[in-house]
This record gives sequence, structure tokens and C-alpha cells, in this order.
Amino acid sequence: MNVKRKPLTAAILTALVATACNNNDNDNDTPLTPALTSVEFSGMPAPSTDQERASAYTTASVTYVYSDGTKKTSALSFKPLYSSLDVITGVTGGQVYDVNGAVLLDDNGNPFIANTPDANSLLKVEGAPATGKGGNPLYLVTHFEYVSTDSSIPPKDMYGKAPMAMKLSTIDQNQSSGELSVTALKNINMAGIHGLWIPCAGSLSPWNTHLGSEEYEPDARCLETNTCADLYGKDSYMAALTSMNTYFGDATTAKAYNYGVLPEVTVKADGSTTVVAHRATGRISRELMQVMPDNRTAYQGDDGTYTVMTMFVADKAGDLSSGTLYAAKWSQTSDQNGGAANLTWIKLGSATDAELDKMVNADNITFSDIFDVSDKEDAGFVKVVAGHEKAKTEWLRLKSGMEKAAAFLETRRYAGYLGATTEFEKMEGVTVNAADRKVYVAMTRMSNGMEKAKDAGVPDDIRLPKNSAGAVYELATAKSVMDSAGNAISSEYAAVSMKALVVGEDISKDAVGNTANVDKIANPDNLKFSEKMRTLFIGEDGSTHINNFLWAFNVDTGKLSRILSVPAGAESTGLQAVENLNGFTYIMSNYQHPGDFSSNIDPALKDRLKPLLDPHKGEVGYIGGIPSL
Repeated sequence: MNVKRKPLTAAILTALVATACNNNDNDNDTPLTPALTSVEFSGMPAPSTDQERASAYTTASVTYVYSDGTKKTSALSFKPLYSSLDVITGVTGGQVYDVNGAVLLDDNGNPFIANTPDANSLLKVEGAPATGKGGNPLYLVTHFEYVSTDSSIPPKDMYGKAPMAMKLSTIDQNQSSGELSVTALKNINMAGIHGLWIPCAGSLSPWNTHLGSEEYEPDARCLETNTCADLYGKDSYMAALTSMNTYFGDATTAKAYNYGVLPEVTVKADGSTTVVAHRATGRISRELMQVMPDNRTAYQGDDGTYTVMTMFVADKAGDLSSGTLYAAKWSQTSDQNGGAANLTWIKLGSATDAELDKMVNADNITFSDIFDVSDKEDAGFVKVVAGHEKAKTEWLRLKSGMEKAAAFLETRRYAGYLGATTEFEKMEGVTVNAADRKVYVAMTRMSNGMEKAKDAGVPDDIRLPKNSAGAVYELATAKSVMDSAGNAISSEYAAVSMKALVVGEDISKDAVGNTANVDKIANPDNLKFSEKMRTLFIGEDGSTHINNFLWAFNVDTGKLSRILSVPAGAESTGLQAVENLNGFTYIMSNYQHPGDFSSNIDPALKDRLKPLLDPHKGEVGYIGGIPSL
């Protein structure tokens, strides 16, 4: 790619020089230490042997270039911290719990074990006690997304049928090498937010809290009318609140509108935690939330089919408990190379967590309190196509005075009702490039609603060629932006345009089963941006690559480098770019559900890999070997 190299921004260079220079009052003393000018990753080839395809490993390296022309190259390494099967201080990594904190057992009397570690937030809390190993004490919040199967033979599918967990590990950071190790592990109590529903990705807030997620929120309409089994299938987790009924131990406590919220976890110095559920950020299939540098504006991924892009603007910096929610309208300007569009914002409403909690848990609001529904075109009803597993055409009519309830409890439906674009497909990772005022969003694939509609009368804002390998999009933000009604948006980071930045490539199935070019991204999911490295990290989750990868993309040079391969069938998760934690740099990286093979895999290869993989073992870890920044 012939892209002109752009130097690190002035602000970053100033900071780097300030920390790297000899701060001596005598100008004639030791010369200044050269400043870091660029960071370049050298990638690794795709795995080629059975052992490589069954492993989490890297042979990549990173090179730092300094202002005096010198270079420092370091080999990367993948370092596991713990697995879903490991027992640490009496707690098994992937265990899940009921409302009373008891370990949940399956029908065979064995503990449910989740093999799905996902989001990581590695954080430092001032005043944390020593770990006993002599290093710096840190904490790590980690999601466990779902339980894949029970212990039956053959195993029963348990996706979405068990309540889920976040774990807090106490981390010792070696003061000399920076190596991380786990000294304690515990479950984070979710009883205060009615339990935890399918937590996917997450992020570390600018104020040092963990922002979680709950994706594929239960469909309140079909649950109320007992029609979910017809819509989603009798065995689908969507057919009932099975997981949360299991959590409470009864079939009446769980309410649909308590799930699909944003959990925020605060870790205190003594390792205790508090968890709050933010409702004012809307109820969507939340992949994660990314807060912008103003500590008020935030963008959210909405995973699934026929989903919506939302922007939340908090009333107060560092406080997500109240604010205004917007939904995007895509106005396409190109269908080439993943497409491009201008964005406008439709205001959905303003609310507080407290008033929404009252609606759900005191007033016991239902879907039919919010909307009238017709299954055919009818006067006074608006056609809406919005969903996250299946697109279902509905004709909706908002009931009087229910605007706020619709905006925050039925966010995707209400966005479609007001004319926002509900055609996004598996909109997952979100991250921010603060220096350039850019937001990056992963679209795991461009299909279904993102294709040109085949039927007349279906919403068709997005009209792109199908691309099963997906793309990462870049959103440009601006100040003084008006919403669709001509009212000022109280944010300096409202996105005004969107274009594909890194695009995957579909291919005919190769000898091992890849249906996407192995030297390009495929099915991007996790995203994190490093300001100092000027690098966008991209983790994959899909079946178009037999092995999913973690990539480093330099936004200045356009260089794309593969830096990690995870076991066949596994998803690359837990991504976090940690630039400087007590002087050390890390890329947090997990993998989940190894051996969940793509249907495209060569049968002979599958048979050879099965004995080499433990499908119950997902690992929490990080990429080490990165020099300090």
C-alpha cells in the first residue's frame, strides 16, 4: 500500500520526549535520550502445521524507531495467565454462580464451566495491598461470555441457557520484568443488577472502571405473548429467560427489560467491587461501549442482524447514569471497497437510570404498554425491520406518553420507528483514536441488511456488495453538530461520516477450508487502538478463517501485520492495549471455545486437530515482549 508515513502527533511526541529526556538542570550534561518516532510490527505467517493450528502462539516482532535513527526490535510472546479449567484460591476460572453465590451444577451434578473468557480490563487501584510476591499489585476484570455445553455425553448445547460471570483476578506485576501472574481469583457478585446476561466485549473507562456488556437482549414482545419458540426455535435461548430463571431458581423473577443493560464495575483498593446497571445508555445487543476523550460521549456496538448505531452523551463527565441517546442515519456516498456514508443523528430521548429502573421493577412495564402491534400494514402504524437474530417486519404504533420507555427499553425498534438506519450487520468492536478524533467500528460481515435489498418496501439505506469477511470502519467526528431536528448535540465528538478502512476478502474455499484471504482480516470483532503506537489492533471471530488471528494495523502507514494465531475454532477475545502500567506495555488477549470448528474445515484436518485441542479450555492472557512506551 503506497501510503505516506505520517509522524507521531505533536502531543504524543511532546509527552514521549518529556518522559525520555534527562531532566538535569545542566544543559551540558548527558545528551537527551532520543525520542520514539514510530512503532512497526513485523507479522508472522499463517499457521501451516497441525501443531500450529492447535496452538495459541506468535512469532511476530515489534520495532521501535527513534529520532536518532536507532532501532530496537523485540520478539513477541503469548503468555497465558489462567484458563477456564484452572483452580486459583479455590475458584475455577470458568465457574458460574446463582444469585446466592453458589456454584451452579448441570443436570448431571457437575459444575457448569464456561470456556469463553472475553473482555479484559487490567487496572491499577491506588492503595491496593501487596500480593505477597513482591511485585506491583494490579487487578484484572474478565468476562466469561457463555457456557458452551453441559457435561452430558453427547454434550447438550447450553448457549445462553446459564447465567454468566465476571471474574476479578489479583495480578502481581514483576517490578523488573513486568511479567504478570495471578495470585487470587474470585467471582464478581451480580445479584445487585439481577444477574448477568451474555457479557461480550468491554472497555476500561477513562475514570478507571470496567464497562461491560450484555448482548442478544431477550425479546420482550415475544416473551410477553409466548411466541418466542415460533420466532427463534423451541431450543433457542431466546425462547425463554432460561438462564436467568436458573440464576434465581424460579421461573417468575427474571424480567426481559433487566437485560441488555451496561454493567459498570468499580474495583476498590481492597479488591471489593460494586456493580451498577446503566439503563440510560439504551437497551441493545451491546458488544461494548467506548467513551470518548470528553468523558461524556460514547459509541456502542450492537451485535446481530438489523441493528442500530447509537451514540450516548452523558449529562456529566464520568457519569453514565443520565444522558441523551441518539441513533445514526446512514446516507450512502459509495458502495466501493466496503462503502462510505455521511451520518446524521436522530435523537431518541433523555433519561436517568433511576427513572428507567422504576419503570421496569416498580411499574412492571411490558412491551404492550409501549407499542401497539399489527402484523400487516395498517393506518397509523409504522413499518419497522429491526432485530438481532432474525429480521422480523413489524408494524408498530407508539402509545401515548411512552416515548421515553420506547427509546431506552426498545431502543432498536424505536430507532427504526423514527427513521434511523437499522440495517447494520454484527456491529461489534468500537475504539477511539483520540489524537485524530476518529472512532473505529468492526463489522464482522456485510450481509443481510447491509446488502442492497431484494424486496421492495424494505428499509434500504445501506446498499453494499456482500462481503462475508467483513471490514473495520473509520468514523470522523466533529464539533457543533446538529441532530436531524436541527438541535445542537452537546458533544465535541459527534460522528459525521463513515468509511471502510480495513476490508476482508472472500475467496473460494482453499484446501484447509478458509473462505477468506488468510493475509487479510476476516470477521473483525475486538478492536483496541494504541495512541502511542499509532496502531489499531483487530481480533477475529468467525468461520471464514480456520484459525482466527489478531492483527496490528498502523493507521499512518497502512501496514497490516498478523501478530497472534489462536487455536482452530477459537475466537480471539479480551483485547486491551495497555500502553504504560508502572512503566510496562501489554496487549491483553484471550481465546475462547477452541475446537468449535468451522463447517468449512477439511474433514481430515479436523480429525487430526481434535486430539490436540481441549475444547473446554479457554485462556486469559497477554502478549508480552513489547518494550515500554
